Amino acid sequence: MARRVAVIGGGSSGLCAIKACLDEGLEPVCFERSRDIGGLWRFEEQPEEGRASIYRSVIINTSKEMMCFSDFPIPDDFPNYMHHSKIMEYFRMYARRFDLLRHIRFGTSVCRVSKSPDFATTGRWEVVTESEGKQQSDVFDAVLVCTGHHTDAHLPLHAFPGIEKFKGRYLHSRDYKDPQDFRDKRVVIIGIGNSGSDLAVEISQTAKQVFLSTRRGAWIFNRVGQQGYPIDIVFTTRLKALMQQLLTSSMASGFAERQLNMRFDHAHYGLKPKHRVFDQHPTVNDDLPNRIISGRVRVKPNIQEFTETSAIFEDGTREDVDAVVFATGYSFSFPFLEECVKVVENQVSLYKYVFPVDLEKPTLAFIGFIQPLGAIMPISELQCRWATRVFKGLSTLPPRHAMEADIKHKKEEMAKRYVASRRHTIQVDYIPYMDELACQLGVKPNLPLLFLTDPPLALEVLLGPCTPYQYRLRGPGAWRGARAAILTQRQRVLQPLQTRPVEENSSASVLPLLRKLAVAVAVFAVIFLLL
Repeated sequence: MARRVAVIGGGSSGLCAIKACLDEGLEPVCFERSRDIGGLWRFEEQPEEGRASIYRSVIINTSKEMMCFSDFPIPDDFPNYMHHSKIMEYFRMYARRFDLLRHIRFGTSVCRVSKSPDFATTGRWEVVTESEGKQQSDVFDAVLVCTGHHTDAHLPLHAFPGIEKFKGRYLHSRDYKDPQDFRDKRVVIIGIGNSGSDLAVEISQTAKQVFLSTRRGAWIFNRVGQQGYPIDIVFTTRLKALMQQLLTSSMASGFAERQLNMRFDHAHYGLKPKHRVFDQHPTVNDDLPNRIISGRVRVKPNIQEFTETSAIFEDGTREDVDAVVFATGYSFSFPFLEECVKVVENQVSLYKYVFPVDLEKPTLAFIGFIQPLGAIMPISELQCRWATRVFKGLSTLPPRHAMEADIKHKKEEMAKRYVASRRHTIQVDYIPYMDELACQLGVKPNLPLLFLTDPPLALEVLLGPCTPYQYRLRGPGAWRGARAAILTQRQRVLQPLQTRPVEENSSASVLPLLRKLAVAVAVFAVIFLLL
């Protein structure tokens, strides 16, 4: 009989978890407490209690070629940066294509996951669920936890003296839906991450004045990169990752900071932080400098205290405010797993951010509990592909001491690199982490072999964006369409932009090819010298 796997959560991670189980001949049963798929990305005016939620206008910060599942490209005509409605449309297409919905039990909450009495020999789990007021207990051979890390709103009221006597309205960013609620108000946004900067821009369109309060400042990235390509398409390449490894941290940061300051000087706009650009999770916002330069958003330091009607900032200035939005992030928790996994200071010790190290059997895996410098969907998918192979015994984990050493090393490296923050406890860099998982699975692209056997593909793998298709070229789960998807990915980037025919300069179209050839010659020269 097929081994049964419980999948907890029907969001983006849960969907690829179901598919990974089916690909390995496992029998998935997904428990989703709401009535639909999509998780965080499904917008609703009144979301279910406890479900992370987005606001009406959200557009994703990762481009379609970088965020798609690795064997199911997003349609050519979809925009590069998608509105949440298009993301949901893609998820539904994915679910239909691979017949995933029949494996989901909607309206079913997971109450408890505990080891079965024979766990030491079988690795089985007892899963207690509740649906329509009735509880049910089932036994599963393995469990994939796909509930995401945007589960509990972090609202640090204790850090803001006087908030209890503030007579205006205050809320967490997860409860924000529409800027009309703040028409003609004076609003302070606390936090300059992606949510905070997005809300500052959007609310400033209806509010009388918006104040953006930040403790540290931030480096602001634009979605649109060189030559109009999505910024992640430009930066997330194997060649750039290799160059960054060769440069010192200071040199790499200096180069990136100069590029960002060419768009606008962060010091002039009150945004420049003391830390370097790669010491913080990036903030991506196209419109924030425009709102600052027009006076609609004013950047302020951290809030020292609140009065009944105003906020007093650490620089001694005071502003009358009517509303406060806390864009202060999230905590994650697993109340149904309290006996097995502990979350301490928004951290949980997992090997490669997936497997607990203290279980007798590796039959419990956590999917999507990372904060990547890049898209999370393909990372979750690769985690699922690895985890299901481990469940089947086709991949094995190292001894416990080796896993603990790996966890310790990652924590130390993270502490060295990033400023201390709740959101810097599960950071990963996209290409290094994907390659790390791919090595566990045996699907990392073999560049030397590709240069010998398929030079055009090798060039695109090295110089082009490191899209998820690269992890379908070889090994378990190889997809016949991967090569074609890689070689045509630039066309899919450009197609939705080309809604008006224009005459292209023929000499300009030759330049990218010449640059590719020059880099190829350099790469071959380096390989030759190394040999």
